[in-house]
Amino acid sequence: MKNDMIEVADMKKIVAETAVDSFVKDGMTVGLGTGSTAYYAIKRIGELVSEGYDLTCVATSVQSEVLANSLGIKTVDLDVAEKVDVTIDGADEVDPGMQLIKGLGGALLREKIVAAATVKEIIMVDESKLVSKLGTVAPLPVEVLQYGHLHTRRALERQGCVAVLRMAGGVPFVTDSGNYIYDCRFEGIDRPYFLEMAIDSIPGVVENGLFLNTAYEVLVCDGKGSVSRMSESVSQSGGQREIRVF
Repeated sequence: MKNDMIEVADMKKIVAETAVDSFVKDGMTVGLGTGSTAYYAIKRIGELVSEGYDLTCVATSVQSEVLANSLGIKTVDLDVAEKVDVTIDGADEVDPGMQLIKGLGGALLREKIVAAATVKEIIMVDESKLVSKLGTVAPLPVEVLQYGHLHTRRALERQGCVAVLRMAGGVPFVTDSGNYIYDCRFEGIDRPYFLEMAIDSIPGVVENGLFLNTAYEVLVCDGKGSVSRMSESVSQSGGQREIRVF
């Protein structure tokens, strides 16, 4: 380590364990995210279960479900759960307004469905995921039907991006729902709400990786292992949305 800075993997572990210990309580129904940071969260939830916590969990991917079951975590289908109390998940970009890009882990469709059923969506990231504007570092993943996907790609590119079909092992990556993903590279996203509507209106698009007004709180670990929090609040004057960092 240089200049007392910790490795990225350590940042992910720290922020994941902090998120779980702060928000997961005995008896809850918990959404399990997908990705490298969610991995550490699921491991920590497994430890809580081994300590006696009675948790029911909903996985956002087959990968997370397999990991959870290997740790003795009880998982159920989302439709079995009346609601999800809290979901612990990562993100690929977080802007100053707590708007997100997600989906580089390949589970954006199920992640968005579970997020919509969740009371508190908790996002955990290392500091490298913070951006001043969405789309400046990570591409925007868009899940599309396999049928006619080249036509869907051309429609995506008319929105001002370069759309690249995600590959795995020399063949197109296929999601848990049997779809393809196009990673759409923008030079920054100026109007995310407009872009979300425009992309969703394209025939063949299943879902996009813009997660807008989804996060209840964002936990961020820096290179020294300190965790800060971004949280939404509503001002008393005019009811305007504000983001607090603490």
